Amino acid sequence: MEAHGRTPTRRALLRSGAYLATATTGLAATAATTTTAHADDRRGRRAAAYPPTHWIPASPSNYRVSSRPTAYPIDFIVIHVTQETFPDAMKIFQDPAKQVSTHYMVASADGYIGQFVREKDVAWHAGNKDYNNRSIGIEHEGWVDDPKWFTDEMYASSAALAAAVCDRFGIPKTRDHIIGHVEVPGADHTDPGPLWDWDRYMRLVNGG
Repeated sequence: MEAHGRTPTRRALLRSGAYLATATTGLAATAATTTTAHADDRRGRRAAAYPPTHWIPASPSNYRVSSRPTAYPIDFIVIHVTQETFPDAMKIFQDPAKQVSTHYMVASADGYIGQFVREKDVAWHAGNKDYNNRSIGIEHEGWVDDPKWFTDEMYASSAALAAAVCDRFGIPKTRDHIIGHVEVPGADHTDPGPLWDWDRYMRLVNGG
């Protein structure tokens, strides 16, 4: 997703985190912790230490049910930046008219992770059917032209998630397999943008 840039204040970042805490409490019936929300996805995860995630389902109109990695191998992780706040992006993924989704989204203020599509299913995030079929999408709250959104908490949480996904599916932890949306063939988006610190991120993914 791409839109105009915005500069966050400390108060805005904290307010976003507070909103998420309230939203997940209010969605307790459907937005449970990973343990109960998508237990089917946790089979085979013992080699991977997933960080805490929370189930916030996207509209069924915004992704395709599948049986990956049986139906398609999972070879890539695609890194995105929302160009929206977390709450606004969440509304987009839950709007059946939008035809877009992601597997995970990471909040700026505290690294909170929401899961919107199960890993076995195909999220519509890359703008390329083949890459959608073979990838996990991770969105990050913020704007490509403002690195203030890319907090220590966001980098650490996202990297732990990416490392766990790689371990689960045997994806090499390299830039050939952990790519930006801009690197997807035919992509018309620029995220995560030149201000995303790939060196730092890849060090964290690899345990640095």
